[in-house]
Amino acid sequence: MSLFDKFQPIIDIRAELDRVGIMPFGAVTEKFLSPTEAVVNGHEVILAGTNNYLGLTFDPECITAARTAIEEQGTGTTGSRMANGTFAEHVRLEQELAVFFNKQHAIVFSTGYAATMGMASTLAGPGDVIVLDADSHASLYDGVRLSGAEIIRFRHSDVGDLEKRLRRLGERIDNTLIIVEGIYSMLGDRSPLAEIAAVKRRYGGLLLVDEAHSLGMLGDHGRGVAEEQGVEDDVDFIVGTFSKSLGAIGGYCVSNHPQLEAVRFAVRSYIFTASPSPSVIASTRVALRLLQERPELRDRLWDNARQLYIGLQELGFQVSPQVSPVVAVTIEDRDQAIRWWNQLLQHGAYVNLVMPPASPGDHSLLRCSVSAAHTPGQIDRILEAFATLENPAAGDNA
Repeated sequence: MSLFDKFQPIIDIRAELDRVGIMPFGAVTEKFLSPTEAVVNGHEVILAGTNNYLGLTFDPECITAARTAIEEQGTGTTGSRMANGTFAEHVRLEQELAVFFNKQHAIVFSTGYAATMGMASTLAGPGDVIVLDADSHASLYDGVRLSGAEIIRFRHSDVGDLEKRLRRLGERIDNTLIIVEGIYSMLGDRSPLAEIAAVKRRYGGLLLVDEAHSLGMLGDHGRGVAEEQGVEDDVDFIVGTFSKSLGAIGGYCVSNHPQLEAVRFAVRSYIFTASPSPSVIASTRVALRLLQERPELRDRLWDNARQLYIGLQELGFQVSPQVSPVVAVTIEDRDQAIRWWNQLLQHGAYVNLVMPPASPGDHSLLRCSVSAAHTPGQIDRILEAFATLENPAAGDNA
């Protein structure tokens, strides 16, 4: 027996892929040609798997702000927020996030993973209960495991199952944290948050919503699913990331609970991690402003999402349950998914290949994420690449 034995299945898969010359994991982007085009593994492709939802990664205002911050404040903070790592810009971004979400308090983290994992591991502890959606992100699962709380999963987006589990808690509901996402990252389906909030009002507990993949997309102001469904007052904590719609890296938590300021000094992923670099904070602040000033980006994003979703449906693929900027094609056979990923790359479309256990269930996914920066012509080119695959309507992906 060896510490490395548990990695043998991964080693075997990598060796198998190497033999056929396919590299779906760790594909290298060698050169960017635009926010939506690049050279990946030697192929010039349309980028259809970047999560760059609003297309802001190359926005001139964001780049200028990042460049100025580097020149004035250096390349990094070289310390945690608790030590020497809080800069004035971190505080300003927290204030701007609080205003944007119409909340009283905000914390900025170094990554979205640190935000979700940190809050999930800290808000509840031994003697408490966490009830979370079974399809929650890995960062949330890692957090709840670290918390020491009792963990109860409910079936994905099944409000009836959630209600049954909350009802059984009785008086323990006062020490219960409910965790769901706004848009789920793998299939792009939307949480039934209004119904979940109604159950929470009926039974109690605190509600944390991860809006990582819904920030900038939904609601009159782009605040996410909670705003779209009119239940922001029922959500106790909103967490998310800067690495999707805001085109940078980092994370946040916002809340009206004044105790969030005490939680700040207990979250280990905040206390013991170097704070975000000045350039990251600067570009994120500009992106947050542009998100609010340019609602047309949101409109363009959804136009592109509908075009890709309907196009894949018409080609006969098994797609996500609803239109979303995340559009996933489900494939039962893993080897076919790998072949299709490689064929798409060769025909000019880079998408994400997701296989179990990363994908929900036992199936593999070809996961696309569209951007406001995509043109209708580029969406057509992505569809043309999918059209080169074996005809799914004939049963090849059944």
